[in-house]
Amino acid sequence: MIEKEVFLKPDLAIKYLEENVKKHDTLELSYNRVYAPGEVIDISTEFDFGEENLIVTLHLSGDLVNDVVRVNMENIKKDLIEIRHINEKEDVTIVLEE
Repeated sequence: MIEKEVFLKPDLAIKYLEENVKKHDTLELSYNRVYAPGEVIDISTEFDFGEENLIVTLHLSGDLVNDVVRVNMENIKKDLIEIRHINEKEDVTIVLEE
């Protein structure tokens, strides 16, 4: 498995997710004081008040919380610290920069 680390601004990180993340991939989101690891159930684009928003639906894989959540990436992009995207071919860690 190929491991790599990239540094991206929030808008480019969301674009990476939109173009590269597929159903059943593993995604670990670190934002603000939240760590949300899980399996991607769905990734879609929705329009809200004329703006395009990327929505990631995760089945969380935690010891205490094992639930399905929908995350509007546009709403949390300024609080993102790190994203880890894992699939069968690669393990990509995206470190957010300002």
